Amino acid sequence: MFEIRNLSRHFGTKVAVDDVSFSIPEGQMVGVIGRSGAGKSTLLRMINRLADPTAGSIRYGDVEIVSLKGEALRRWRRDCAMIFQQFNLVPRLDVLTNVLLGRLNHRSTALSVMNLFSRDERIMAIAALERLGIEQTVLQAAGTLSGGQQQRVAIARALMQEPRVILADEPIASLDPLNAKVVMDALADINRRDGITVITNLHTLDTARAYCQRILGMAEGRVVFDGPPAELTAEVVRRIYGAEDDFDERMTSTSITPQWVPAPETVPGLAMQAAAAM
Repeated sequence: MFEIRNLSRHFGTKVAVDDVSFSIPEGQMVGVIGRSGAGKSTLLRMINRLADPTAGSIRYGDVEIVSLKGEALRRWRRDCAMIFQQFNLVPRLDVLTNVLLGRLNHRSTALSVMNLFSRDERIMAIAALERLGIEQTVLQAAGTLSGGQQQRVAIARALMQEPRVILADEPIASLDPLNAKVVMDALADINRRDGITVITNLHTLDTARAYCQRILGMAEGRVVFDGPPAELTAEVVRRIYGAEDDFDERMTSTSITPQWVPAPETVPGLAMQAAAAM
């Protein structure tokens, strides 16, 4: 379980996250909503320790995340995978190599420097791409893919870390509705099938309602709502977004609905054929 207690982050005189406290049981899918600048991205970056808190505590089980350093911090970043809006792929490298980069925190420094990946790791990478329906791109340069395909490659890379937690920072903000649906379906499938905790920042209320078991609403660095989608009333939405009475949440709509059909099995077919050819 995550235990966030009195967490704050200041940038000079600006308070990005202000005395935030909540807990998240293992295996939950949580959506974090709010206006731009509400503190959503800073919150996720502190959980992954890409940003250090000014004050407060982040506990995962018995581990105090805020105090981690060196190898212990490296292990946490392996266990707590991060997916970014900008994909953060290496455009000139092929898709397979980009996915394999998710194994770096499982390997020795020497092997990482030499970029040596095992046959089993290659099978695992192709299986992750099959699961996400983009195995046909395996040898393409990542920079030649569409935005939706690149985000699925980023999710496959995160799966290679074998994480306990996935943090997704606006994963569909730059995608069209169809690709947004594919990406959110993939995250929901990972949450349900693998039991991985997923915490995702979202701008769109309909997406948060459709996919998340629980929603955190942030405004001016504070959590002003914490509950299931059914309790996200029009009054609560106006409080989160600081809107007037005429606020229409359809303005944030992506018009996507979840696909609850389980994804195909991860390994058969292409994974074994590719392995035989290596």
